[in-house]
Amino acid sequence: VILQKILKMVKIGNIELPEFPLLLAPMEDVSDPPFRRLCKTHGADLMYSEFISSEGLIRDAIKSRMKLDIFDYERPVGIQIFGGDEEAMALSSKIVSAVKPDLVDINFGCPVKKVVCKGAGAGVLKDVDLMVRLTKAVIRSTDLPVTVKTRLGWDDSSINIDEVAERLQDIGVQALTIHARTRAQMYKGHSDWSHIARVKNNPRITMPIFGNGDIDSPEKALKYKNEYGIDGIMIGRAAIGYPWIFNEIKHYFNTGEHLPSPTVIDRVEAARNHLQWSMDWKGERLGIVEMRRHYTNYFKGIHSFT
Repeated sequence: VILQKILKMVKIGNIELPEFPLLLAPMEDVSDPPFRRLCKTHGADLMYSEFISSEGLIRDAIKSRMKLDIFDYERPVGIQIFGGDEEAMALSSKIVSAVKPDLVDINFGCPVKKVVCKGAGAGVLKDVDLMVRLTKAVIRSTDLPVTVKTRLGWDDSSINIDEVAERLQDIGVQALTIHARTRAQMYKGHSDWSHIARVKNNPRITMPIFGNGDIDSPEKALKYKNEYGIDGIMIGRAAIGYPWIFNEIKHYFNTGEHLPSPTVIDRVEAARNHLQWSMDWKGERLGIVEMRRHYTNYFKGIHSFT
């Protein structure tokens, strides 16, 4: 039984994850240490920092530097960087490596205009040669495993994830997370996981392939696991205000049954912990102010809650 478990483990470089790991997505203004701590408590197997601008890191921007904070209880944890300049990506890769995360992740998926306009994030999907050069610059500048998060392509007429996956693996990328939408879709419309399945089923692909996009229930997680054959799933928006989703999915996988829904007391405790840990990390005033946007998320869906 132990040997079976070892054989089924998912490996990213020297990082060993359980069979079918659940990953917490890097989300701007969400995936900070207090929120990651909550998700780790509730079953996340691998987590990522908020994405960090390579240019911001090099300029020593305070906000970018704060995002480098990681703690031992979070491990394994990755730090995600983005940018469109090889030199800046190489240098930021060295800066990130100095704080000793377990891996470095590159964002080639963010669809937001201010990122894309700088030739970064999902903007790089229009130039796979540039993507390869940027990734090589990061890999050459660190001894840590390098992973990538991206999308299917720029738009429906230019889906190029098959080429992207092969070329990234060829230069040493150790795992790939694919959001099942194009940049043109942003976060709207239908996510199409059939493209992710095709990448996973490509006999040339040996690195772990993680799927992302619209997983918001244990049933959907199991359906997509069985239907698309991926190595694990990354959960983003569904974990906001609901860190319980990780253990709920694991329990459903193991038993076919649902864990009891979190009570109002559970939700209050989670919100209180989030607030306390935010104050511990950011300082009292900033911790309180920046926590305000999270409260409603913990109590959404509760009848007549005001």
